[in-house]
Amino acid sequence: MNKHQITIATFDKLADRYQQKYMDFEFYFDTYDKFCELVENDRAAILDIGCGPGNISRYLLNKRPGFRIDGIDLAPRMVELARANNPTASFEVMDSREIASIRKKYDAVISGFCTPYLDADEVAKLLADVRALLDKGGIFYLSTMEDAYEKSAFQTSESGERVYIYYHQLDFLEHHLAANGFRIVDIMRKAFPAEYGPPATDLFVFARAI
Repeated sequence: MNKHQITIATFDKLADRYQQKYMDFEFYFDTYDKFCELVENDRAAILDIGCGPGNISRYLLNKRPGFRIDGIDLAPRMVELARANNPTASFEVMDSREIASIRKKYDAVISGFCTPYLDADEVAKLLADVRALLDKGGIFYLSTMEDAYEKSAFQTSESGERVYIYYHQLDFLEHHLAANGFRIVDIMRKAFPAEYGPPATDLFVFARAI
């Protein structure tokens, strides 16, 4: 298997454990609140890319129950959990690298930590594909792990499961967002406490389609 397949297989295997850890993970709630502030339409159509067990979608729907959310993830078990956790939303198994095939427009797109599992070229394509799905004025939320791209590597858990983590930096995202018709409206950073070594930097970018 290639790096991407290994990562997806790990997420599929550990989906229930991921749900237990992140379903009510308050550390990111303020970033979702910021997204809700930027999305003014109470009936906004929203795409949740890399939805996992539906943790972000559930938070958004608890806060703004009128949101019309579609979610995608490449791990089938994650999609099963997302459907169970969000019965009013719609979820399907889909590769984030293939969203250009979606024939629908959205008021907002949220991509919560999907890009750490995409290489630089794939992220650049994702930003272009997201812009094509957004109406003018639409909001894009992107979170990623910030560090030098050269540090990208496999990370292995104590139980032996592996995921390949790609790091991305703000200047790279700024360049491709601007090139694809986005204007950044806010940036947030959080130091995520790591179990081993220094804390990781989580980067949150909020952009508007222009």
